Amino acid sequence: MRRQKRVAAIHDISCLGRCSLTVALPILSAAGIETAVIPTAVLSTHTGGFSGYTYRDLTQDILPIVDHWQGLSLEFDGIYTGFLGSVEQVDIVMTAFDRLKGQDTLIAVDPVMADFGKLYPLFPPHFPAEMRRLCAKADLIAPNLTETALLLDEPYREGPNTWEDIHRMLRGLRGLGPKRVVITGVSFDGERLGAVSLDGQTGQTDYAAAKRIDPMYHGTGDIFASALTAALLHGRTLAQASEAAVRFTVDSIARTKAAGTDSRFGVNFEAGLTGLRALIENA
Repeated sequence: MRRQKRVAAIHDISCLGRCSLTVALPILSAAGIETAVIPTAVLSTHTGGFSGYTYRDLTQDILPIVDHWQGLSLEFDGIYTGFLGSVEQVDIVMTAFDRLKGQDTLIAVDPVMADFGKLYPLFPPHFPAEMRRLCAKADLIAPNLTETALLLDEPYREGPNTWEDIHRMLRGLRGLGPKRVVITGVSFDGERLGAVSLDGQTGQTDYAAAKRIDPMYHGTGDIFASALTAALLHGRTLAQASEAAVRFTVDSIARTKAAGTDSRFGVNFEAGLTGLRALIENA
């Protein structure tokens, strides 16, 4: 039997709302990957559509966890980051990369900080510049279109998108340092929505998409990035991993839409977990 893969997932815990660690942990685990977690913050709910939520910063706990893991001589096949609770955490997570990564460790960064053309109110205006530094240390980044614009320090443009613009943005993100880049939320016709990927090692660009389903559901970016990371750790190509992640995410959205669930509570990805391993292996 092959050795089980192990990932360190560095995200917040939103106790309600199906995003961040409450998404990453079950998806990676269902894909057969041992998932060790470092919470960056604990919130009663995510911040989209809810008011009055609680927030507990865990910045001071991150490096002590890393130190303990180092003492255990743990080896990680991947380190996967999402929402960071503060500017201070960027340098701390970069230190965690240096201490935990091995020669073949996949560093996957989902630069969670913005959507719909706006930086999240929690973050100061210079946060994108700090996130740019973190992305420079990654092997893979998966921003949405708003995050892409912020990382490239350019205006956000509403879709539909053009291939010319997307190719330019992919090259710009690749220029920040990561070997592989995926931009999510891309639509060229307003009817289909998906992800465009660039493998910097092969130069191959691909588009994985499906029919758009409205309204917008919270947590879908985390679902996509978690499934993408899992598929890459199973040896899929970037194009195959993106296709599998789009299919898993869209299926989750479709069953949620059919059930009429409040969009604030995220999507029903749980019902698809039993088939995730097969979806990835057959991508």
